[in-house]
Amino acid sequence: MGKIKVTQVRSAIGRTKDQKRTLEALGLKKIGQVVEHNDTPNILGMVNKVKHLVSAEESK
Repeated sequence: MGKIKVTQVRSAIGRTKDQKRTLEALGLKKIGQVVEHNDTPNILGMVNKVKHLVSAEESK
């Protein structure tokens, strides 16, 4: 399994509760915050759900 770096690039203000909870589940609270996760199907699904609010890249 590889790693993925997820960075929040847009605010969660005005978004649905579901999207806010997804960001929280990923561990993101502030714009510019970076978290690292394993690239499991669960994490990739969460990233895909809020892809307009985050940027993701493979980590080495």
